[in-house]
Amino acid sequence: MSDQKTINDVVWRACDTFRGTIDPSQYKDYILVMLFVKYLSDMRREKLHEYTQRYSGDAERIERAMGRERFVLPEECDFEHLHAMRSEANIGERINIALQKIEDTNKSKLEGVFRNIDFNSEANLGETKERNARLKHLLEDFADDRLDLRPSKVGARDVIGDVYEYLIGNFASDSGKKGGEFYTPAEVSRLLAAIVAPKAGDRICDPCCGSGSLLIRAAREVGSDNFSAYGQELNGTTWALCRMNMFLHGLDTARIERGDTIRNPKLAEDDALMHFNVVVANPPFSLDKWGEDTATSDRYKRFWRGTPPKSRGDYAFVSHMVETMTETDGRVGVVLPHGVLFRGGSEGLIRRRFVEENLLDGVIGLPANLFFGVGIPAALMFFRRNKADKNVFFIDASREFAEGKNQNRLRQEDIDRIVATWRARKEVPKYAHLATTEEIAGNDYNLNIPLYVDTYEEEAPVDLVAVKAEISRIESELATTRAQLAAALRELNL
Repeated sequence: MSDQKTINDVVWRACDTFRGTIDPSQYKDYILVMLFVKYLSDMRREKLHEYTQRYSGDAERIERAMGRERFVLPEECDFEHLHAMRSEANIGERINIALQKIEDTNKSKLEGVFRNIDFNSEANLGETKERNARLKHLLEDFADDRLDLRPSKVGARDVIGDVYEYLIGNFASDSGKKGGEFYTPAEVSRLLAAIVAPKAGDRICDPCCGSGSLLIRAAREVGSDNFSAYGQELNGTTWALCRMNMFLHGLDTARIERGDTIRNPKLAEDDALMHFNVVVANPPFSLDKWGEDTATSDRYKRFWRGTPPKSRGDYAFVSHMVETMTETDGRVGVVLPHGVLFRGGSEGLIRRRFVEENLLDGVIGLPANLFFGVGIPAALMFFRRNKADKNVFFIDASREFAEGKNQNRLRQEDIDRIVATWRARKEVPKYAHLATTEEIAGNDYNLNIPLYVDTYEEEAPVDLVAVKAEISRIESELATTRAQLAAALRELNL
């Protein structure tokens, strides 16, 4: 079985193929596509073995069964075939052709996924001789016997997402880019999904879906296939990665659109925004130039509560998400910087209106340094239609986590405590508080968590008598030591 360490080791060696050739931020484009092809090939191999045994080698029945599978991988496009061709002079072109055939054969699921990747690019991979050598090494890296990606071996793990996390964790800082804006750490995804609690029959959406990890996690929370998944992503490479990720996780019918959610929302029908039971997102923090110039003329009237500042688009995404909640049981869970809780101006007005409409369900403060490239602590905000009360629940979970060298992580016990506390919706000293709207209004609609959850720890009282006695003891020892030192110096005539 290929555990995550084995997969990461293979990927790390594959990274060596590109070092000094392309920007580290581009490693993932080539490595993740090759990982995808290897996964499809291993999945095909497993299915072929299964049907060969089931039909006792009957070629016609085997071929018919393989043709009914949810994916079709032409033999000349599988990893083993490409690996066998690794020394060919046109190997880059052969890989490109194989990717195009995979896309064409699975058009409804993978159309456009490989359009932004070119294994025959001289600009990225060097002149022919150098390029061929690099691609040969890459294919040999992924031919490692330890790398077994058959579904029975990797289970339900998010193979693409885990490798993506590994790559951005090692190279996001090198490339000067914020990898974290395309990937939500697994622990945060689990927490957020558990609280919005998707159920059978729900429409689930992530309007800033990045690599799709959060959307997949929310879909898994349903516990069955009775749901529909939707997403939108602006970055073309990340959109392609999300499509691959949906495919690997069996979310073949997921509708993943490419485009700017604020300026050009694609999830619309009958000239109106689609509505969803569950909306989750980790939008880019405080996005500058998010589209403030067109907000007042927004055809969908999403910003009627107020227009967020030009240089901070956080509430633009929140406004979009809230407007796409279903009227009956809509729930929103969103990752945001703490500034959205207390900044004034138009953000303060929007915040006030959410509270007055009784849409804000609660706020959870997270530890710092959970996200790649984002050291500041984040908060989770939750909104809900038809709330059971008019209160807002606050949890300060910022002090309970596992400290890491480059990134902190929520432990399972931390997640369990947060979720249990949220569901109980009761006061927990120095951890959780259920605030009334009157209390929030008294704070001028400032939602800064310390206003509601008092985490102040009184210092232990000082025993002055004991301190005085300790000082006397230390002074006595010091006097003795000085006398001994002076005697030793006299013996040395110093």
